Amino acid sequence: MVRFFFFRLMACYNQSMFSNVMIRHLIRQRDHMLELSRTLTSQLSLNEVLRRILRSATELLDGHAGLIALADDGSDTFTVRASYGIQPTVLKHFAPLLTDIPHSDPESFVIPELDRKMKLVAQAAGMGLHQVIALPMVIGSEMLGVVYIFLASGGQFSPDGVQLLQSFADQAAIAVQNARLFEQISTEKIRLDAILRHSADGIMILDTSLKIETFNLALARLTGWTVEEAIGKHHEEVITWASREPGMDLIRAVAGGWPLSEASVLYVEGDLRHVGGSTRSVGVTYAPLFSGDGQLRNIIANVRDITKFREAEEAKTTFISMISHELKTPVSVIKGYASTLNRDDVEWDSDTVERGLTVIDEETDKLAELIDNLLDVSRLQIGTFKLDYGPVSIDNLAKKIVEMMRTQTAIHTITVDFPEDFPIIQGDSRRLGQVLSNLLNNAIKYSPEGGTISVGGRVVENSVEVYVSDEGIGLTEEEQVLIFDRFYRVDNALSRKTQGAGLGLYIVRSIVESHGGRIWVESQPGVGTTFTFSLPLSQ
Repeated sequence: MVRFFFFRLMACYNQSMFSNVMIRHLIRQRDHMLELSRTLTSQLSLNEVLRRILRSATELLDGHAGLIALADDGSDTFTVRASYGIQPTVLKHFAPLLTDIPHSDPESFVIPELDRKMKLVAQAAGMGLHQVIALPMVIGSEMLGVVYIFLASGGQFSPDGVQLLQSFADQAAIAVQNARLFEQISTEKIRLDAILRHSADGIMILDTSLKIETFNLALARLTGWTVEEAIGKHHEEVITWASREPGMDLIRAVAGGWPLSEASVLYVEGDLRHVGGSTRSVGVTYAPLFSGDGQLRNIIANVRDITKFREAEEAKTTFISMISHELKTPVSVIKGYASTLNRDDVEWDSDTVERGLTVIDEETDKLAELIDNLLDVSRLQIGTFKLDYGPVSIDNLAKKIVEMMRTQTAIHTITVDFPEDFPIIQGDSRRLGQVLSNLLNNAIKYSPEGGTISVGGRVVENSVEVYVSDEGIGLTEEEQVLIFDRFYRVDNALSRKTQGAGLGLYIVRSIVESHGGRIWVESQPGVGTTFTFSLPLSQ
């Protein structure tokens, strides 16, 4: 466009066809177009670019005022995005010009009843306007907006002015399109940066010399390096292995010619060393990024913390071993007594038969309890664990279970202390009995020297609290944190001698929480332990 005005200006001099006034006007046009070119290539906001385009167009056409209205995304409405020569307080009076603007067929663009709308605007705004020209801003076949230039009384648009305004409208459309593309790119970059920065997995991007270009927060937590410290460091300075699974690491793989293509993915697993000295089990997946001409540009590393996975694998192995032992013991006892009593070459007296059958009965109960616990754990995991609600007298339930437990020990004194008129609660009587039985059984098991076991309750605001206290070996602070976890067993000489799969307290907690309550433990090694659970008064 600037070149067009330059040639027109040269023609004026060579042919002497135009007056000095016309030459000055062409020079003015050239200056405006140069400023427009600079505006479109500057780093200004879209509103500022549109304002400058509108100012140049209005001044160049000797207009009195101007508007640029852009189409709103996904609707048929238009919104004023730039104005010139119009006070903000009167912009609302120009609303009639923003209705019935055609979105389709820009080539036959006509705003219905534009002259009538212009008269309404002129009367409402009181600006002495009498003529308007409106030209579409179009990219391809897409209607982006409309440029309006207004003339005051006595003015008139020339054909050249209309052609010139269309060039300004085209430039404004380009500015809008560029701004949209830039906004899309900026939004996408912000989104991808946020995903990268806050990804749960550690992510880093290496250059071809294996220096770190990008380093996210998750990887900073895994390694102990801050993002600022890690940027620019070599991969080997930050990713240091305490131990590693057999196979190639990144350095050896690159030395051996890796990667050959984008499909070449390298996986390394091991214990990553933290700067503080601790380690985390991680799996690192390295993937290459190639340029369009096939040159390696970057290596992207995804670092996943697999500590929990490894712990789960170890727990599963331990669980299988422990359950196998727990199942094998009663089965072996039952098999042994049944085989002995079934011998044809011996005639057993009634006392021996009775003792054998008693042992078989007891071991069968233990086996059934273990199986029930495993089934309960399974139901809890898949969400089919259900309660059979009804009124429960928790104090009477506790007294009944204590009477049964007293027959199982001769070295413990078990006391019961509930206040008079202890309230009835809504709950599953069988499951709450299971909670009390498990807590009392643990109290007996883990106080091998005897002592007093206390069972009691109290009313606290809108709930009841029930406790089971012993004078046994107690728990450390670390054990108190883990004691309710599935398959967890206290690791001491006594627990190694006693049977158990580490499921009891996990089930106890689940039953209490299913009732809307909670359970906690207070303990001191060598002094004793108190388990307390609360249940709501209303359910």
